[in-house]
Amino acid sequence: MLNRRLLFLSGLLAAIGLPLPAFAQEKLPVVASFSILSDFVREVGGERVALTTLVGPDGDAHVYSPTPADAKAMAAAELVVVNGLKFEGWLTRLVKSSGSKAPLATATDGIVPLKLQAGDGHGHGGGEDPHAWQSVANAKIYVANILRALSAADPAGKASFEANAAAYLAKLEALEGEIKAAIARIPADRRKAITSHDAFGYFAKAYGIAFIAPQGVSTEAEASARDVGRIIRQVKAQKVPAVFLENISNPRLIEQIARESGARVGGRLYSDALSGSEGPAGTYIAMMKHNISQIEKALAAGPA
Repeated sequence: MLNRRLLFLSGLLAAIGLPLPAFAQEKLPVVASFSILSDFVREVGGERVALTTLVGPDGDAHVYSPTPADAKAMAAAELVVVNGLKFEGWLTRLVKSSGSKAPLATATDGIVPLKLQAGDGHGHGGGEDPHAWQSVANAKIYVANILRALSAADPAGKASFEANAAAYLAKLEALEGEIKAAIARIPADRRKAITSHDAFGYFAKAYGIAFIAPQGVSTEAEASARDVGRIIRQVKAQKVPAVFLENISNPRLIEQIARESGARVGGRLYSDALSGSEGPAGTYIAMMKHNISQIEKALAAGPA
């Protein structure tokens, strides 16, 4: 929490009409575990937070190895925001090694996780899919959880956080409409695609696109030759129109599936990480717009 005595003093000075001292304007040090989550925190926190992102743009949080700088940031943080659902398998060790006493806010609290099929062949049988941000309805829950956590850590900023969150939620509402409109333009029998790892389950459930992935929900597990062969047969049998690269994955697997199945490569999707600020997916909204644009372009028309 921001120092309670500073908050009391700033409130007292404001009440008697004196200007606030510079130290009362200090930003809340917040750590977010990966780039998509960091964008949500930035939207809600605005100028009141000093944000550190552990797994940056194009980074793979499934296989991340924390650095000494990460431990230092954790030790200094007054709030740590994580995805949860076992997405950050390395986080418990980092919290322990850093000695962090900061409250941990889990952004997926209240989201009903998708269950993974038992025995999916990738070591994830019966677990929960952590990629909940791929549904805009879930993104709104992320924002509500982050708003609650920031308001508890910095009560003086609550009104500012609420205003920021309301403005951002309106943008997410518009985004949801754009995605649904784009899906409606894709013929129903062409709403299927291949991605390299199973990161789009929530997107599939929310918007009606079927995704097939050889690698399971984590990039830690290598796809077997049997998996790849099965998917190539599936692509041919079901006439899957396109396969997609991902920004966090090696493209060779998808290129092999495209080559051997005859499906075309439909572009690059952003799954578990944003692009850099100069790229096409520098924010969550830009990421979702880019992805649906790529999906619509590849699936909406033309021969399978």
